[in-house]
Amino acid sequence: MDLFFWEIARASGLAAYAALCISVLSGLAPRTQALSFLANNRAVRALHDWTPWIVIPAALVHIVALLLDATARIGILDVFVPFLTSYGQLAIGLGTISVDLLIVVLVTTWLRRRFSNNAWQWWHRVSYLGFGTMFLHAMLSGTDLTSPVISVLSWASAIGIAYYALERLGKALNPTRVRT
Repeated sequence: MDLFFWEIARASGLAAYAALCISVLSGLAPRTQALSFLANNRAVRALHDWTPWIVIPAALVHIVALLLDATARIGILDVFVPFLTSYGQLAIGLGTISVDLLIVVLVTTWLRRRFSNNAWQWWHRVSYLGFGTMFLHAMLSGTDLTSPVISVLSWASAIGIAYYALERLGKALNPTRVRT
């Protein structure tokens, strides 16, 4: 039975990772110089708005499957408090942090009307850190990255997100930029 839960955990973890990649890329790329033409594309906007509805259940299934897998030895506290596990503390702790950050981004998005736009944008940018911790979690604990297809897709999405995030950061830090 543990093999069943392990396979469910693997599949749902990959699904959550893929959906988060799509969500971050579809939110980030249209706000960059190279892909700014996508900024008014309703399909890209809808993709960004709806992919969290894939991330949430996939992440929940991933967590529940690991909780039910006796071999994984993951407890409820491990789901919310990082670095408590008896093995793989860094890898599993990074997964815990990514879940915690995902929760922060989702809650602040749902409460967006209560924040100023500037405050909400800063909270929303936590998703970059959430993606980074999820990527590292996948790299350190994921067994599927031995597959060339999954590895290439994972690295390509991470490189794309890093590139566009750095482009946006460079634009934000540019002292010659005039704010209107």
